[in-house]
Amino acid sequence: MCLMHILGLFCLLIIHPLAISANLETYIVHVELPESDTQLSTASISSPNEDLESWYNSFLPTKIASLSEAPQMVYCYRNIFKGFSAKLSPEDVKEMEKKPGFLSARPQKMLSLHTTHTPNFLGLHQNSGFWRESNYGKGVIIGVLDTGIQPNHPSFNDEGMPPPPAKWKGKCEFNTSVCNNKLIGARYFSTGNASPADESGHGTHTAGTAAGNFVKGANVFGNANGTAVAAMDIAIDDGVDILSISLGGSWQPYHSDNIALGAYSAMQKGIFVSCSAGNNGPYGVTLSNEAPWILTVGASSTDRQIRATAVLGNKVELDGQSLYQPNDFPSTLYPLFYPGLTQSDFEVDRYCEELLNITQIKGKIIVCDYGTISPIDQGKNVKAAGGVGMIVANSEQYGYTTRADAHVLPATHISYADRLKLIEYLSSTTLPTAAISFKGTIIGDNRAPTVAAFSSRGPSFGSPGILKPDIIGPGVNILAAYHESVENNTTEKSAFHVLSGTSMSCPHLSGVAALLKSAHPDWSPAAIKSAMMTTTYLVNLAKNPIEDEKHLPADIFAIGAGHVNPARANNPGLIYDIEPKDYIPYLCGLNYTDREVGRFLQHKVNCTAESRIRDTQLNYPSFSITLGSIVQKYTRTVTNVGEANSIYTAKVVQLEGVNVTVKPNTLSFSKLNQKLTYEVTFGPLGNEPVSHGSLIWTSAKYSVRTPIAVLPEAVSSA
Repeated sequence: MCLMHILGLFCLLIIHPLAISANLETYIVHVELPESDTQLSTASISSPNEDLESWYNSFLPTKIASLSEAPQMVYCYRNIFKGFSAKLSPEDVKEMEKKPGFLSARPQKMLSLHTTHTPNFLGLHQNSGFWRESNYGKGVIIGVLDTGIQPNHPSFNDEGMPPPPAKWKGKCEFNTSVCNNKLIGARYFSTGNASPADESGHGTHTAGTAAGNFVKGANVFGNANGTAVAAMDIAIDDGVDILSISLGGSWQPYHSDNIALGAYSAMQKGIFVSCSAGNNGPYGVTLSNEAPWILTVGASSTDRQIRATAVLGNKVELDGQSLYQPNDFPSTLYPLFYPGLTQSDFEVDRYCEELLNITQIKGKIIVCDYGTISPIDQGKNVKAAGGVGMIVANSEQYGYTTRADAHVLPATHISYADRLKLIEYLSSTTLPTAAISFKGTIIGDNRAPTVAAFSSRGPSFGSPGILKPDIIGPGVNILAAYHESVENNTTEKSAFHVLSGTSMSCPHLSGVAALLKSAHPDWSPAAIKSAMMTTTYLVNLAKNPIEDEKHLPADIFAIGAGHVNPARANNPGLIYDIEPKDYIPYLCGLNYTDREVGRFLQHKVNCTAESRIRDTQLNYPSFSITLGSIVQKYTRTVTNVGEANSIYTAKVVQLEGVNVTVKPNTLSFSKLNQKLTYEVTFGPLGNEPVSHGSLIWTSAKYSVRTPIAVLPEAVSSA
């Protein structure tokens, strides 16, 4: 785990695989406290943590076996839930199930990593506007749960920074004293590692994005496991303000999702949690981290491209991207060969995984289909087979989303539309040729932002009444710090790298949340989320609706509330707040059992005695409605954080096929922090398959937009 101080950021919480013996596997075990246990009462013992650990150890079976095969405690959770992780055999688990207080034991899961110009693209300027008004987030601590950090990187230089806030209680677990007033702590959670050093670059990149320092002239030519929850547990103790988590797995009920459980405990303590939505797009219902107390972040492009143009023999130019920009690659036309043009998938490797016919490769530019291995690995295979260059071509699935990779040979990555032009040319001649022209950084793509093809989409599987993802932010070809010097086939090196993924968009939003926390220290995590979601923009630089990877208007389940607008989020006018206790009727309304809801609260819950609400009734800054023939009514409560005396009027936009009424239609505030409630009625008006729109509250100064998605029952149940 590393901690960085945003002008004092928190750190990164490092995740490494735990060493596992041949016969034991690491399980995460959930338990519940006895109903009347005075032994674990903090009032009756001098060291509650030691007493809790002793109680956890009582669950471990004893064995008359070699020590290497005996059950072993790995970590005791104290904050995010009651339980522990331990190395156990299946037989150990069966024995443990018989003990009072046992809830569940699940093997640790491998969680996928959901892996500079963006500040300007976001409207953040170094010496003016919101960035300056928020004092650059001074005093806010961001905890980044990831693969580690490269502490000596210039992005984490602490020149001119004050000491960490007094509340900071963390540690720096590097072998040498490399932490400073910027990188204020670093922890690791691995039995096989002795340092929080980054081994993959993912953690350094996300940390540099969320909280990196200004570095003049910055340029550049896996997996983590379920023990991330240990990092969350420690981060809460250490005193973080923001948790940035760029990893996740497949959907499971929130009460069984350790990230959701940990995020709930963090939220209870006022910690804002931002998570990546996942990289399983462009398909629907593919989200990770979709709990309503988490900000779920999708990925979009910026207006910067690192241009590499394929010039075909018929003079058609296909603009693609490449991070490797050689200045000595000749403009000569080379023979062009596409293994997938005429032969079937069974006869040829169109993805350039294994190029067997070297005579067809040598001395040519090779076309490789994008999709099964990374373009860099494709390039290594082409180069090893004697190819002089490579064109990576998208399938229809990936559309216009292209990557700027640090290739090992001259290459470019082109869109699906350009792939069709390429195939048309290849089919028109027996002697196809091509060249690659490198044009460097190009600023000004007026279609930006577009939703990345890989960005996971809603609707939410576990709670369809909560619109997810919440928001999108920059996540395509993002330049940030890297753990080692990036090399290609030249002598150039760089301490920065360009990566794409919702892993990259998540820390952008974490950084924005840190600025908002600095500017509004009294705002709750829900208030910060609301401020970001109700102030987004829905148009690209050309003032047209934000598009998806096919250059079609993006679906609401791709963009959520829209693209983050940091400056407007700082002054939203109204916010939708949610207190931790408000989630109890929501969780009971999901038909979780008393014991399952108790896992979140870490005490007994009786859902029969609690009020239950539909998920759509949660005071969320969006609506996601499944509408049949019955009229539905929901309430929302807004808090005035704009001007004391202000009047807001409601307006519903779009939503074809749905009859929407708002009562009252006007909200009149007389003071700051005043709360007012309104009711929205949804009734069927037609047979539209899916209807998207919004409810906008406008005053003389503010416009507060709440996105709305309406699905007919037939569609939602299909």
